[in-house]
Amino acid sequence: MATSLLLCIALAGVLLLLLMVIKFKVQPFIALLVVSLLVALATGIPTQDVMKVVTSGMGGVLGSVAIIIGLGAMLGRMIEVSGGAESLAHRFAEIMGPTLVAAALTIAAFILGIPVFFDVGFIILAPIIYGFAKVAKVSPIKFGLPVAGVMLTVHVAMPPHPGPVAAAGILNADIGWLTILGLLVSIPVGVIGYWVAKRMNRRQYLLSVDVVEQLQLSKPEDTTPGTAPVSAPSAGLIAALIVIPIAIIMLGTVSATVLPEGNTIRNTMALIGSPTVALLIALALAMWLIGLRRGWSLEKASGVMGDALPTAAMVIMVTGAGGVFGKVLVESGIGKALADTLTDIHLPLVPAAYLLSLALRASQGSATVAILTTCGLLSEAATGLNQLELVLVTLAACFGGLGLSHVNDSGFWIVTKYLGLSVADGLRTWTVLTTILGFSGFVFTWLIWSFV
Repeated sequence: MATSLLLCIALAGVLLLLLMVIKFKVQPFIALLVVSLLVALATGIPTQDVMKVVTSGMGGVLGSVAIIIGLGAMLGRMIEVSGGAESLAHRFAEIMGPTLVAAALTIAAFILGIPVFFDVGFIILAPIIYGFAKVAKVSPIKFGLPVAGVMLTVHVAMPPHPGPVAAAGILNADIGWLTILGLLVSIPVGVIGYWVAKRMNRRQYLLSVDVVEQLQLSKPEDTTPGTAPVSAPSAGLIAALIVIPIAIIMLGTVSATVLPEGNTIRNTMALIGSPTVALLIALALAMWLIGLRRGWSLEKASGVMGDALPTAAMVIMVTGAGGVFGKVLVESGIGKALADTLTDIHLPLVPAAYLLSLALRASQGSATVAILTTCGLLSEAATGLNQLELVLVTLAACFGGLGLSHVNDSGFWIVTKYLGLSVADGLRTWTVLTTILGFSGFVFTWLIWSFV
């Protein structure tokens, strides 16, 4: 089939996906499966092989993604229910003082955002944001905007979140290196986001009536900076539980780089440093240190972890469907056609990944769908790249999925609702902030690419 026809089918498939998700409000999991089937048939994949491709695409992604997302969700749920998020935020505010409360909350949000999904993490921190806003007699936007920005940055760029993990699976990128480089890039991007949000907050925004009422009803004795719930685990413990799996994964990756093949230590660290084992270790520590040791029964601890699975299940299914679409794009020859086209026009892979993902993000709202679709389209073009290059292409797609959050994104409504912003002010602040964050991440990623 001609390259131009294949690309037209791909474009039609993406447009149909966007139409189903945006216009007709079809659940993304169903929309991705339907579009995948139609594209497979339109590109001439034999009917007897279509379901084989679908099954292969689903299994290929979920084999590396499902366990990590599930364990990450469980760890985040343990931290949430124990009161650890509040403890972490209050402790940072206590250390940095009242004049740097916004910076303290932003740092706490960065750490908390590693294992906890963006929407869940932001909702957890919302009462703390209100409390500090009332004490400081300022708008909650001052604290909430940088907190939301840094949490979304971590959500799209770092494992164990579904977007980067699934994207790594599609491109066969190493998750250990993705964790290391994602962290290294996310830190300066978070700093930029903090200062951009600070500049935005020079302007006064009209708050919604609901938010004004909540600020008036807040109790000062419950919102004093530096005061955490008595029963909550310490901030140091929560930070350790988040850092430990990251450190273990990094150690495994470094061991594989510096030690020779066949070395016993390297092989052992390869197992221990795998994301699955690292998260299992962190989850076991969390179960004991913030659960059983603090009076939880085994039944309660197991129940808390189990409560995380329904939400994680939907994320996993959508992620798997994205893998199906990516597999169809490869098996149909669309991926190769796009790779050949990119080669002909000499558009480098990193900006191509960023721009494709950004366009998809703006069109249909879901960062995860944008990231997965982009990596599926570029999987053929990425053939032959080394591991660091594959990770950087993955990161470029991730940061493209960070930008242009607007009215078709559920995160846009979560942020604007909790901070009391109008739609217009949300577009002026949140949409602009996420776009600057995404572009900054892309610039840092492309800069690293130039040295690889």
